[in-house]
Amino acid sequence: MDQLFGLGGFGDELARGLLLTIGVGLGALAVALLTGLGGAILKLSPNPILNAVGFAYTTLVRGIPELVLIIVLYFGVPTVVQQAVRLFVDGYRLDFNPAATAVLVIGLIYGAFMTEVLRGAFLAVPRGQLEAARAYGMSARQAFWRIHLPQMWRFALPGIGNVWMVLIKATALVSVVGLQDILFWAGRAAQSLREPFKYYLVAALAFLLITFVSERILAFAEARARRGVRQLES
Repeated sequence: MDQLFGLGGFGDELARGLLLTIGVGLGALAVALLTGLGGAILKLSPNPILNAVGFAYTTLVRGIPELVLIIVLYFGVPTVVQQAVRLFVDGYRLDFNPAATAVLVIGLIYGAFMTEVLRGAFLAVPRGQLEAARAYGMSARQAFWRIHLPQMWRFALPGIGNVWMVLIKATALVSVVGLQDILFWAGRAAQSLREPFKYYLVAALAFLLITFVSERILAFAEARARRGVRQLES
């Protein structure tokens, strides 16, 4: 690979970094979907306390830069926990795994954006379908799981795709916690061989490739989600 593309001995490292970037992105997307689903349920809840919790989460997380949150959670939280535990256990030390931290932090950050996407998708489901489900004797929980939740994904897919596009680019920030992603190795190669344009261009093209493939997959998923709707409307 190195000789074919002229990567100066860093081809394997860049390839591993790309795989790690994709893995972190997919893991963070899963966390964001779960967090966003919970956040949307909180913000749609008639309970004012739950609604306030959901509002506070989205406002706080969306108002702080991603890089600041990553640094605070990776370096700050272990310090706070260590100081608290050391009151009872001398010499206690807590270290976060960089990959797990990256997945969790990026997932929580973009879970706030996903909350708004899913909240809008829930509201887009026609009320008549839910009323019909209740008229057939379904409980509120049954109507949610059988009617509301499956229907909302069709409305949510474009927004989920947009969040994914931004999220995958944000994975470039995880190199600050020592995670050896593609940007980390591009920086190492650029520093060692003094060719920053070349290696950062490789990293940029890798992100562009991920984006291109993602767009094709999302377009296919949206087309499948609309199949039955087009037949009903025609």
